[in-house]
Order: sequence, then structure tokens, then C-alpha cells
Amino acid sequence: MQDKYLSVFIPIFNEEENIGRLYSELNSVLKGMGVPYEIVFIDDHSTDSSYKLMRDIAAGDNTVKLVHFKRNYGQTAAMQAGFEYSSGKVIVSMDGDLQNDPGDIPALVKKIEEGFDVVCGWRKNRKDRLLSRRVPSVLANRLISRITGLKLNDYGCTLRAYTFEIAKAMYLHGDMHRFIPAFAFWEGASVAEIAVNHRQRVAGKSKYGISRTYKVILDLLTIKLISDYSTKPSHFFGGIGLVLCCASFLAVMVAAAKKIFLGVFMHKDPLILLAVMLFLLGVFFILMGLLAEMVVRIYYRSQNKSIFHVKDKINF
Repeated sequence: MQDKYLSVFIPIFNEEENIGRLYSELNSVLKGMGVPYEIVFIDDHSTDSSYKLMRDIAAGDNTVKLVHFKRNYGQTAAMQAGFEYSSGKVIVSMDGDLQNDPGDIPALVKKIEEGFDVVCGWRKNRKDRLLSRRVPSVLANRLISRITGLKLNDYGCTLRAYTFEIAKAMYLHGDMHRFIPAFAFWEGASVAEIAVNHRQRVAGKSKYGISRTYKVILDLLTIKLISDYSTKPSHFFGGIGLVLCCASFLAVMVAAAKKIFLGVFMHKDPLILLAVMLFLLGVFFILMGLLAEMVVRIYYRSQNKSIFHVKDKINF
């Protein structure tokens, strides 16, 4: 049941130096909005004192809820838990590193009240390193926008607002938290984007770096399959099969031409055999990865399994 107008959930992993200030800023902003609210901390099995600090805060404030994971599941699972355990008419997500500004929450909520289903923050003046964070982010956002069909300037910003209905319809797995606006868009949601304040990290350590680029690329392949071929996978796999058949036919024709005009037999041309073997092996692994992704989705949905397990909850 909805007993709150606004829910703000924050995935937390080892942010002990930021939790106190984050709670203070959030409390000040939310009280000033004059609506019933709740703060939901999702502790992704922090190994520092983050859980203890949040537990102490929840003990003294019944508007604060705390979900504590049994082990570290990652940000996607924490986001899914946030959607599941938030009860507000409007649900806002944000990071716990203080780089998202709680002062932007009223603007996000106002945009939702204008009739949008999802409102995304855009870190227009991003306070991160240029080469390792900002440049890859710009390139990734353009690529994701092109593939998903939803043009956004900042897919990586966690500061977003959702209607209750959209939030409860979310089902995330893997590392799909980056593509939440696209998932909502495909379901017919209206999506808006507004510029938000982005602050320099002053405490704690970033959990992300340029090393996650390859994950984004692989996830984009999955997204493309889900968006375009989830109901017609034969078009995807059949298309690749036809291309491979054509390539095989061309290889036979070239081999025949070399035999006729140059007298070169196939068994004396190992480079061609190696190229064919590597190509087929690469395609095999790509297809196995995509098929496995679909199997995982069917596994979780058909059996109603969760992608996380909660150790304890406070103030629920």
C-alpha cells in the first residue's frame, strides 16, 4: 500500500564517510518539500561501517528504511531492491557518494507531476576525470541512444525519478541498471531529462573506472537482442546463418578458382582454414552468450526468482 508520496532509495556500498552528510542533506531537502516521504537505504553488503551507521540512523528515524544484503550483489540488484521496497507515489533513485545533489530532487518530482513517467538527471557539468570518465561516457551515451532509440545525454546518472507504476514494472538483472530509461521507454513510458548538479567526490573511493567499458559493449549487444529480437530470435540467428552460408559459398568458390587457375589445393592453404575456424568460433561464442542471456531471463521470470537475498530489514 502507498502510505508515502515520495520514496528516495540509495544503493550503498562502502560509503561510511558520506552516509552522515547524505542523510542530513536528504532529510533537510525532503522535509522542506512538505510531503510524506521515506528514505530507503539498500546496503549491498558493505565491508566497512556503512551498515552500522545506517542501522543507527534507522533506529532513530522511522522514515528511514534499511535493506541489508547477505552478500555483495552489485548495483543492478541494489536498484531492483530499491524499486521493490519503495512505496511512494513518486520514487527517486540516487547514488550514495554525495556526487548527486539531493537539492535536485524537487525539480525531478515537479517534472513527474507535469505528466512524465521517468525523469532522468543529466550531469551537464560533470566533475569527473576527463579521459577516464567523461570522454568514454559521452561516446557510450551516443552509442546507447542510437541503439535503444531513446536519446539521452547521460545514461549513467543514477539520479532519476519514476512513477510508482513504472518502478514496480521494472525487472533488472546482470548489469542492466544503465538501461532503465530505455526499458521504460520500450514499455511506452514518457521520458524526460533535466540538467542536475554534479559534485566532486570528496570522500570514499569510486567503484567504477574505464575497465567497465567492455561490459557496456557486451550489454549493448544483449539490449539489441532484447529490444529487436526477443519475440523473433529466428530473424537474428537466421540472418547470421545466412551470412555464414554465403561466406562458406564464397570460400568454396575462391578455393575452386585457386585450384583451377593456380593449382593450389585447400589443404595447402592453412591460413584460410585458420580464418574460417576463428570466425566460426567467434560467432559460436557470441551466440552462446546471447542465448544464455535469454535463458537467464526466462529462468528468473518463470520461477519468480529474485536476483538478491535480504539478510534483514529495519522499519518495514
